[in-house]
Amino acid sequence: MRKSDIHFSVELDDQSVPDKIYWDATDNPNEGLSDTRAIAIALWDHYHNSTLKIDLWTKDMEVVDMKRFLIEIMSGIADTAVSATGDQRMATDIENTCRILSKRLEEEIRAQKQQQ
Repeated sequence: MRKSDIHFSVELDDQSVPDKIYWDATDNPNEGLSDTRAIAIALWDHYHNSTLKIDLWTKDMEVVDMKRFLIEIMSGIADTAVSATGDQRMATDIENTCRILSKRLEEEIRAQKQQQ
């Protein structure tokens, strides 16, 4: 049986806020640790029929990038809905929500640029 590992390393500041996040994986095409500004991990706890989540982001993660990250996570979940369950209707509903959120984010970005 093949084994694959994923590792995360988080450097915290004095208030335990993530300052740096690094990751590595067996199948990572890059050698060594790669840095990132945010991670979102969800695990299914079949004992309690609920989701366990770990969401971390560094203090230098821009708000607009965090919003993009969240929208892209949701879009990926739509893909997972189809591949894991075959539920195209659920995937379409999620994608429609992503389109609405993307449009809203574009409007926020335009408004911020006009204020500058």
